[in-house]
Amino acid sequence: MRDAPSGSAKGAAQRRLRPMPWLDNAGRFSPFKLTVLVLLALPAAFVAYEFAGGELGPRPINAALHEIGNWSLRLILISLAIRPGRAILQWPQLMQIRRMAGVAAFVYAASHLLLYAADEAFDLQKVALEIAFRIYLTIGFAALLVLTAMAVTSTDGMVRRLGAKRWRRLHQLVYGAALLGVIHFFMQVKANVDEPWVMAGLFAWLMLYRLAARLRKGRGGLPEWLPAALAAGAGIATALGESVYYWVKLGVAPAKVLAVNFTFATGPRPALIATAICLAFVLAGIARRRLPLAVRRPAEQS
Repeated sequence: MRDAPSGSAKGAAQRRLRPMPWLDNAGRFSPFKLTVLVLLALPAAFVAYEFAGGELGPRPINAALHEIGNWSLRLILISLAIRPGRAILQWPQLMQIRRMAGVAAFVYAASHLLLYAADEAFDLQKVALEIAFRIYLTIGFAALLVLTAMAVTSTDGMVRRLGAKRWRRLHQLVYGAALLGVIHFFMQVKANVDEPWVMAGLFAWLMLYRLAARLRKGRGGLPEWLPAALAAGAGIATALGESVYYWVKLGVAPAKVLAVNFTFATGPRPALIATAICLAFVLAGIARRRLPLAVRRPAEQS
């Protein structure tokens, strides 16, 4: 019969296993983390399925690279939403998946660049020149460099080597990467900029939330009404930004664009969609806090 492993051997085994994304910090299998890992892989799997089935149109690689790039930005915003989500939803377990979401955003962004190279027949000289001389590609590549630095330093070992203070400072660059990603999205879209404006509205809310949390640091958490008010503020900022955008680009009177935001003649506008997403987030947190403790405990222990 084999001897039971010593404490040090068991600890070493756990340290070797911990990088596996479906394990928790204690090295145990986590159904929650495995579920998130599968969800993070689903968009890429769906794009691959469409590509294999010939459903991506006459330029399938080009269509795939745009879809994968869009998901990279979505995942950056999801990773930024995890800390507010922990506070609003009172769900500490969310912090276990922040690293996964950030690394997934990097993987999607790197795949976006790889697909761009494939669309250019892997003419790497042309790809490099395009990145250097086309500003929207330069901006997107800068965002990828930031995500690369964050992915490389995402391990516990790098936290120890850099020190917690320097590591946090480095990873605050994610805000810049998100902003660059939004700008890149705007510049590469040829016609319909509705989704970039939704992304801009969500980014505005995430930044407003962080600013409010920093201003109230040491004075308790944010009042329950404030995240909802910030969602409304982000929606108004999105509507104003969209009106200025169409005024500068197409000469449309800002009042006309603002008026469209209060009707459904052209469907829900980006400002309304972004506000609705943020408010749904806030309302889910309110509902969770109102649940009886006996109902909340099983979910918190998962």
